[in-house]
Parts: sequence; C-alpha cells; structure tokens
Amino acid sequence: MSSRFRLSLLALGLALCTPLSQAASVSQSLQLSLPDSLKVPYSGVQAPAFAAGLPLGVGSGLTFAGVQADGSWLFYSLTDRGPNADAPDWRQGKDKLSGKIFVAPGFTPQILPIRVKDGQVSVGEPILLHDDKGPIHGLPLPVGTVGSTHEMALTDDLKAIDSPDSRGLDSEGLALAPDGSFWLCDEYGPFILHADAQGKILKKWGPEAQAGEQSVAGGLPGVIAWRQANRGFEGLALLPSGKVIAAVQSTLDIDGKTAKTAPILRLVELDPATGQTRMLAYPLEEGFYKKAKDAKIGDLVAVDEHTLLVVEQGKDKAKKMHNRLYKLSLQGATDLTGVQVDGKAPEFASLAAVTAAGVVPVQKELLLDLRDLGWQPEKAEGLTLIDAQTLAVSNDNDFGLDVTILDPVKDEKDPTEYQTDGTGQLLMDGKPVTSRLLTRPLSAADAASHLWFIKLDKPLY
Repeated sequence: MSSRFRLSLLALGLALCTPLSQAASVSQSLQLSLPDSLKVPYSGVQAPAFAAGLPLGVGSGLTFAGVQADGSWLFYSLTDRGPNADAPDWRQGKDKLSGKIFVAPGFTPQILPIRVKDGQVSVGEPILLHDDKGPIHGLPLPVGTVGSTHEMALTDDLKAIDSPDSRGLDSEGLALAPDGSFWLCDEYGPFILHADAQGKILKKWGPEAQAGEQSVAGGLPGVIAWRQANRGFEGLALLPSGKVIAAVQSTLDIDGKTAKTAPILRLVELDPATGQTRMLAYPLEEGFYKKAKDAKIGDLVAVDEHTLLVVEQGKDKAKKMHNRLYKLSLQGATDLTGVQVDGKAPEFASLAAVTAAGVVPVQKELLLDLRDLGWQPEKAEGLTLIDAQTLAVSNDNDFGLDVTILDPVKDEKDPTEYQTDGTGQLLMDGKPVTSRLLTRPLSAADAASHLWFIKLDKPLY
C-alpha cells in the first residue's frame, strides 16, 4: 500500500513553465513532505529536538521507471548511509580516525518508489538493501579493509559505535535495469553493486585489495581506492549495452598528494558480462575552483551508449555555489588503465601535460546551471532522464540533521577542528575544553526534499 503525502508547488517568481534561461525551463518544482511512518527514529541525547524522528533522506540517487498504466510517472529514489554528521577526530593514544556521528546506527540504506500524477504524489513501501546475512547497515568499514574511510562512528555524546562487519554501504547512484533489478554505487570502497527488485544484493565489485588489506570485493581498478574519504562513487549510469559507468565524486588523493591539484576526475566503466573495466578522464575547468578538490559530481544518467548527462557542483573561487549540468561524449576517450604521464599517474600532471601525453578526456558541453533556474539546495544528487527533453533532479537533505559547537574555542564552530578521546570530552589541540557538541535539526527549508522537472529547449536525441 502506498502512503499519500503533501505536495507543495514552489513559486519561482514567474509561472513555472516560463523559460528561465536559453537552455531550459522548470516545468514543475515539488517539495516533498514524507509521512511520519517513514521518519527515522532517533533516541540520542537531543531526542526532544527530534520528537517525530528524522525526515527520510531520499534523493541521493534517482532513476525513472517509466509511465505506468494509470498515466503516473514512477521513480525510484535512494538514501545514503543514514543520518550522520561531521564530528571531532577520534584519538586514543597514537590512533587517530576521522569522527562521524551516527544518530541512527541501525539504519538500513533503502530504495523508495515515488509516483507522480495529476499534482499528486504517492510513495510505496521502502525496499531495504540486504544480502544473505540480513539487512545492510551504513556504518564505516573497519580500518584495514579495502574501502575503509578511516572513520570512527560516534554517538551524539561522542561514544564509539563498533561497526559489526565490512558490509556497510554509503549508497549513492541508482539505475533501473530492464529486468527490474537495480544497479547502485557506493562512496566507501568505492563499490558497484547489483541488486534484485527486492533489494537483495546479488554481486558487488570494488577496488582490488593491496598487500595487507582485507578484501571486500574486487574487479575494479585499485587506483580508485585513493578516493578522498566520503568522495567515492557518487553517480552511476546504465548504458544500453548493459555496461555500467560510475563517477568518482572528486579528485583522487594519490599518496595524499593530488586532491587539491589533480586536473581530472575518473569515470569507471564496468562490463558485468565480461568483468572488463576501463577508466576515462573527466576534465575540470582550469581556474574555476579555488582547489580541484572543491569539484564534486552529483549524479549522472545515460542518454545513449556514448552520451551522458552529469551534475558537477561546488563553490567557485569567489565562494559562489554552482550546480552545473553537462552533456558528456565518451566517444574517442582514452582508457586510463596503466596510463602514466612523466612516470606518474595523470593526477600529478597538469591538464595540458595530460593531453600532450596523448590522453583524450571525455568531451564536456555545459547545458545549464541549476542555480540560474532558482535551485536553492546545496546538493543536487539525483538525476534521471524522462524523455528526450525532460529531466528530473532531486536533492540530498542530509536527513534534516546538523551539528554545531556550543561555547566554541576562539569562535571555532567546525566540529572537525576538535578532537575527542572516547570519554565524551571535547579537546582542542589535545587539551580538554568546556565546549560542547550539539546535534540539531536543520531549518525546514534546508531539510526539505525537492523533485524538479526540467524541460530542455532542444531534444537530446
């Protein structure tokens, strides 16, 4: 049975069908309010502030399932690893891990069916991701495991949460296969996964383990394990041939030296039928970002075998936020497998040096910036194609959760600038402070889930 929920049509100053740029117009802008039955329970220290629970964080992935017999549009949306927030570094003796607060550590990443028809929206029962051992969780992988982000999961009173195993997923991209099964990608490994229509994981691919690492899943190039923490695969597309292509969210940080300066991101293509892979160079616009690591992929979707649409987002040099939609051509792009420039990975070189070495990147054509159409959320993380001229875009609302520091030292309110030692005590530069960490709800506007339908001025095919 599906649940009904409120649909709000957001005014953009002009009628929504009025063109807002030469490239596109917004045909509908929906703000979704999910029923209380889908709220995520929260029983932490700040539970009174979340009396009704946390809003489900749909929108980390989006795929269109087609027009149904009743004329409705059916979509599937995806959550990420669950309600989490930045936290102080975890230190015990010489051990140091990045802290991450998980206020619902038992959360299972899930797929949510969404139908839109005649100004009404309904949602079906969530499809929980699981395997032969039971429900999947979203907690970080143990240190020493290939794909580990070297994070320590913490409660909101800064106590350690033990990850039960290496089955945790930070799910992001989503694509629906013709047989009704799902393809997903993950930020931890990064991993590519195939799940059946009921959410059971059938197979998992990940970077090959190096010496001393515990393997989780293999079959993908080992170099992508150099992804920045929480910057693994962020978008995934299913090509008509059945091949899958996933985008590393940001620049690789090879040997801890390339995140800020690498001129490219990497796209990874997998042929599930043969196991063959290739990697393609996605070039960044030189001088647009203050640091190359500021660029982030939001999602991607296939137009045809050689053409993708992708959301690239981040703040430019002037700290202005952008959510730019590009059309990519894969034709003629060089496979980066085994490619070096001056004896090193291409990430160590300039884009000019990379191309001079004979590497042909994917070709990018800027279509529009969602900000020019009135987009307000920071993240556009779901992208799907409805027809040759119509796109759908969704945001990640982070489960309506945020953290701040009370009584900050030197007005430092960023939790990641502090440390904790496992007792719940906050430290600054290793010394105890009186500051406290507070988990709090985001504003109603920031916690909202958005689904936009965008009409392009020219067909894509």
